[in-house]
Amino acid sequence: MKIEEQIKSLSIDKEKILFDEPMKEHTSFKIGGPAECFIKIDKIEDLKEILNFANKEHIEITIIGNGSNLLVLDKGIKGITLMIKLDGINIQEQKGIIEITVGAGEKLGKLAQICLQKEITGMEELSGIPGTIGGAIRMNAGAHGKEMKDIIKTVKCIDMQGNEKEFTNQELDFSYRNSIFKKEKYIITEATLQLAKGNKEEIKAKMEEYAKYRKEKQPIEYPSAGSTFKRGKDFITAQLIDEAGLKEYSIGDAEVSVKHSGFVINKGNATAKDVLELVEYIKDKVYEKFKKEIELEIEIIGE
Repeated sequence: MKIEEQIKSLSIDKEKILFDEPMKEHTSFKIGGPAECFIKIDKIEDLKEILNFANKEHIEITIIGNGSNLLVLDKGIKGITLMIKLDGINIQEQKGIIEITVGAGEKLGKLAQICLQKEITGMEELSGIPGTIGGAIRMNAGAHGKEMKDIIKTVKCIDMQGNEKEFTNQELDFSYRNSIFKKEKYIITEATLQLAKGNKEEIKAKMEEYAKYRKEKQPIEYPSAGSTFKRGKDFITAQLIDEAGLKEYSIGDAEVSVKHSGFVINKGNATAKDVLELVEYIKDKVYEKFKKEIELEIEIIGE
């Protein structure tokens, strides 16, 4: 039975369910084949119902946030793709310590703007990251010396059987661009952040400085999945790519950004195949010249 027929039994609002949905519409790279079944999740009850259904029917589940760190392959994604849109922001203050409970689908940029208005400091460095709270926690996203691990108190999630669980910061096993969520399959639903009162003008100045840096140093005018490669333990990856003479090197419409060599950009109609071939070429050339192995920061999903 086709998934379209199977899913009719669910009580979820049918407007939230799309079939053969082009994933290039849901990723910042603007690349990717169709998701067989694509569902936007804005209620925990819907999430639990789908997990129960998928387990019974043996249907594979793929989880995405804002699609800002993803390369979806050209054939697309089989099974059910869930885009987590769980929202809500609740701010509590006690003795100068501020705790913000936030839905996993809220965007970092939106939260940073609310923090600015409420004179809350701690989000400034992360304000330009285009992902959601859930995605940023999963990969321990960071910028300008600050990472998600520095502001997380607890994280609530659901396992693939629909059981709810809560982790403390210490239990999340954070490291560079890594967390427990990359090793074990949980769906992040909510997080509590610990921040502090600050000075509005200082917060604003910092956010403007980081936004200016991003505009000047990163190719935000082109679709990309953010920084393509992780930094090395003893080297700056973008510098090696630059020194290997790969700036502006392209395969199809996938190109090494002239503005920042650590970014592979989509010049128009790049395919996942173009990106993967370019990535392999970059890896080979950097190893050939410097004997350094570079690793991807972006995640690859689909087939």
